[in-house]
Amino acid sequence: MPRFAVLIYTEDSAHALDATDEDLAEPNGHGEALAESGALRAAFAFTPRAMARSIRADGISEGPFVDAPQVVAGVYVIDASDWDEALAIAATNPEVRGRGGVEVRLIHSGGASDA
Repeated sequence: MPRFAVLIYTEDSAHALDATDEDLAEPNGHGEALAESGALRAAFAFTPRAMARSIRADGISEGPFVDAPQVVAGVYVIDASDWDEALAIAATNPEVRGRGGVEVRLIHSGGASDA
């Protein structure tokens, strides 16, 4: 079955180190619903953009690699039979109802490392 990555774009991640259960209720609830559906294979929530570090040939800088109004706040991997199913699953992300959105990418190869 094909695997798809769903990249979550928003103004910033809700997953600050001091985030409360209330702050995380909606995104975590969505993750739990995906897990219960059987489609979810992996999920990662990123910390806010201020904690990112970017590396280029001229050195390391603070912040995300691309300075844009929205950043990648997290990513999850789903199994879906085809693009239509993947897009339907991804469209349930809470960011789609807000000012953010998601990007869906078919995964070519790769996987978790045991190292």
